[in-house]
Amino acid sequence: MTPTQPAPAGDQSTPDPWTELRRSTQARIGLGRAGNSLPSQRVLEFQSAHAVARDAVHEPLDVEDLTRVIGELDLDPPIVVRSRAATRSKYLRRPDLGRLPEDLSQLPHADAEIGIVLADGLSPRALTDHGGGLVAALLRQFDGRYSIAPPVIATEARVALGDHIGEALGVSTVIVIIGERPGLSVADSLGVYLTHLPRPGRADSDRNCISNIHPPDGLHYDVAARTTAALIDGARKLGRSGVALKDMSPTDALAQIDDAEALPHES
Repeated sequence: MTPTQPAPAGDQSTPDPWTELRRSTQARIGLGRAGNSLPSQRVLEFQSAHAVARDAVHEPLDVEDLTRVIGELDLDPPIVVRSRAATRSKYLRRPDLGRLPEDLSQLPHADAEIGIVLADGLSPRALTDHGGGLVAALLRQFDGRYSIAPPVIATEARVALGDHIGEALGVSTVIVIIGERPGLSVADSLGVYLTHLPRPGRADSDRNCISNIHPPDGLHYDVAARTTAALIDGARKLGRSGVALKDMSPTDALAQIDDAEALPHES
C-alpha cells in the first residue's frame, strides 16, 4: 500500500497518512477504498452527513425559543414576520416567494441606523444554534454607537426579504443573519448579508456577505461581529455597500482571535 492509498477504515495494521490532515479540515479526504468501492464506514458516514443536511433544511425554526433568546439581549422585543411562501415545501420550490413579505404592517418605522433581521433561510438549525450568540457579539462590538430598530425574526425567508424589512423599518443599514445552505461537512452555518440604504430591488452586488459562521469549527462570533462593524463604518462613509465596499478591518486585530483565552467558550 502506497502513501497515496490510505488503509481502509478500521484497519489498524498500517498507519493512515491522512490522519494528521483530517485534523485540519472538515472535508472528506483520503477516504480509502475496499475493492472498487469506498469502505463501509465511509459510506455510512456520508449517508449520515446527508441525512443531517436534509434535516437541517426541512426542520422548522423554533420561533418561540429564538424570540426568548433574543428577548434576553439589550434590544426591543423581536417582531415575527414571514414571506409569501406559505409552507416549507413552497419555500424550497419557489425562491421568489421567499424574497417577498406576506405582511409588514406590524413593523414600526423606527428611523434607526441599524436593522437586524434573523432569517431561517436554508438552515433554521443554524439560526437556532448561533443566532443568539452572533447578535450578542454584534451588540458588544457596536457598544452603543448605533441606534438599533426592534429585531425582526423572518420565517421562510430569503436574503432579499431584508430589503423590504429594512425599508419598512426606515433603517440606514440592514443586517440579515440567515441560515446558509447545509453541506455534507457543515449543516449549521450562518451568513451575514449587509445592505446599506435597503429598498426592494437591490441586487446581490449591493450587499456584503460574511459566511461560514459556526464556532468552534467555523468563523467565530466575535470575528464576524468585528468585520460587520467595519463594513458598517465603511458603508456609512462611502454611502453604499456591495462591490464598492471592502473590508478594511486590521488583519492583526483579527489575528488576536487565535488567543483562546480572549474568546468565550460555547457550550
